[in-house]
Amino acid sequence: MIIGVPREVKDDEYRVAMLPVGVEELVSRGHKVIVQANAGIGSGLADHAYLQAGAELVSSGEDVFRQADLIVKVKEPMPSEWSLIRPGQILFTYFHFAADKKLTEAMLRSQASCFAYETLRDAQGRLPLLTPMSEVAGRMSIQEGAKYLERPQMGRGILLGGVPGVAPAHITILGGGVVGANAARIAAGFQADVAILDVNLDRLRYLDDVMPPNVNALFSDRHTIREELKLADLVIGSVLIPGAKAPYLVKKDDLKLMKPGSVIIDVAIDQGGCVETSRPTTHQNPTYMVDDILHYCVTNMPGAVGRTSTYALCNVTLPWVCQIADKGCEWAVTSSKPLQAALNVHAGKVTNEAVAQTFGFEYCSVG
Repeated sequence: MIIGVPREVKDDEYRVAMLPVGVEELVSRGHKVIVQANAGIGSGLADHAYLQAGAELVSSGEDVFRQADLIVKVKEPMPSEWSLIRPGQILFTYFHFAADKKLTEAMLRSQASCFAYETLRDAQGRLPLLTPMSEVAGRMSIQEGAKYLERPQMGRGILLGGVPGVAPAHITILGGGVVGANAARIAAGFQADVAILDVNLDRLRYLDDVMPPNVNALFSDRHTIREELKLADLVIGSVLIPGAKAPYLVKKDDLKLMKPGSVIIDVAIDQGGCVETSRPTTHQNPTYMVDDILHYCVTNMPGAVGRTSTYALCNVTLPWVCQIADKGCEWAVTSSKPLQAALNVHAGKVTNEAVAQTFGFEYCSVG
């Protein structure tokens, strides 16, 4: 099979979808790997490293899409790439379809097979390809929140850990999954006062057991959320319903409960955001104000730390790339439960139930 690795074209996206060692592994299995020139530069990976591993370098993304049977990316195809995708081609990347109807419609028209990292489930029901980027985003959310709480950034002028005689910041984390747990650990290290909310009592018991004393695990309901918003200097939105649009846990009117200059970091923005006033932003223009509350809603947070994120992502994606390349799309669609879960669009049909429900499209089961 011919595997293509284009350079990412999303704004401020510095990750690359394959390491040179991945190229070496695929070539050793008899596959051909085409890599666009400078695809790895943002992650500190030079072209010669890919050449030494056995890749063929091409100058443009068009060349990659034209030749490859399997396209391996990091982020969803941008509008400039949609026309390059052909029927029967396999795409393996983050899609987050439920947050983007136009992208979904474009992939349906393409007649391609779209496997989404974020919905692949392993035998234990985990999301192994989403986990490392959720770890990165959760940890980044606190360092970004710390920066934007500074007064020159229009924040409240709060130091997360306070100082002797001055109380620390109060951080409210909505969602106790991978993002939330990683955010809580970093926030606790800053010596902030942290509350992490979730609806799963077993998860709350676990978090209560493993978190430092300055992290409180609370059951998430409308009353608790509103009470926490009154206290919060920083709110981290980390709610995830795999494949589906995130629910709004913070309504527009709820912002009136918050202190002016407080900060919201909506990590759930990839799936539409869990704050009603959230809208996608970029690393170049990451924030905006609504009712004196600073919103940070960058859709590709891990892209800013490209080297760390690329290695973390490729460590988990390569085995699945090898399976698709070795056994083919038909096997992936019919015989692999994890890859069936990852398949969101196939041959002009929506094959993920949550995406179909989000947009009112017909759902087509596979397997």
